[in-house]
Amino acid sequence: MRRKGRKDWESFWVREMKKNLKYYLKDKLSAKELALVPTSFDVVGDIMIFSEFPKELSKKEKFIGGVILDIYPHIKTILKKTRKYSGKFRTAKLKIIAGEKKKETTHKENNVFIKLDVEKVYFSARMSSERKRVTELVKPNESVLVMFSGSGAYPLVIAKNSNAKEVYGIEISPTAHKYALENIKKNKMEGKIRLFLGDADKVTPKINKSFDRILMPLPKGGEKFLGLALRYTKKNGVIHFYDFLHEGEFYKAEDKAKNACGKSKRKYKKLDMVKCGQHSPGFFRVCLDFSA
Repeated sequence: MRRKGRKDWESFWVREMKKNLKYYLKDKLSAKELALVPTSFDVVGDIMIFSEFPKELSKKEKFIGGVILDIYPHIKTILKKTRKYSGKFRTAKLKIIAGEKKKETTHKENNVFIKLDVEKVYFSARMSSERKRVTELVKPNESVLVMFSGSGAYPLVIAKNSNAKEVYGIEISPTAHKYALENIKKNKMEGKIRLFLGDADKVTPKINKSFDRILMPLPKGGEKFLGLALRYTKKNGVIHFYDFLHEGEFYKAEDKAKNACGKSKRKYKKLDMVKCGQHSPGFFRVCLDFSA
């Protein structure tokens, strides 16, 4: 197991914000209130998103948000999550607590621009370094498929920063797909990326093409698509399978891949296992790289 430190999951300045936030608030809140200020947040474009905000600070939300906006002028809107990721499209419910009344932004990472609505489209800024890692593994002239391509982050980063021959993406959310199409134009990648709207189970057979590399960045439940991925992976091709697992159960990702390979009569070979994000205490996002 190769583990990425937290420094690899977040940009330097976001980590610095988390370190300094309470410092800037220490003379503006009581000691009790200061202790409750959450330091778990993400920054997507010019929007800051708090994972949760204590009820005890509900009357101070706007004030705290105002202080943050004054300190960090590159932040324009501050949101808090009121419902965790759920539903068919794995989206969250977000409430504006300070700043501009918007939930749409453009996020920059790995030399590409990604426009999206942070409430309507699943996106993890913390996966920036993981997208870079996978991109650096792509060999010249590879055909790459990204199942569950969202607003186009993986296809864009790969197409922009590798010598892949072509990159395909499949996304079931119409809203995410709409943004992905717009992002291809924004990044001038029309000739290298092909996107398809629909369920991977139905769309992949219609594409009717084998790939050198298939990415499966589905937040949860990706194992049910392993057989499909194997069916359209070239011999000795590579699959990047993502899963959320408890720290003591990372072996389960391999078990799922081995089981799928057995059913598909493909030879399993582990290439790498990377811890690439924390979901909750003790639970992590892992990526199993394997060939078959």
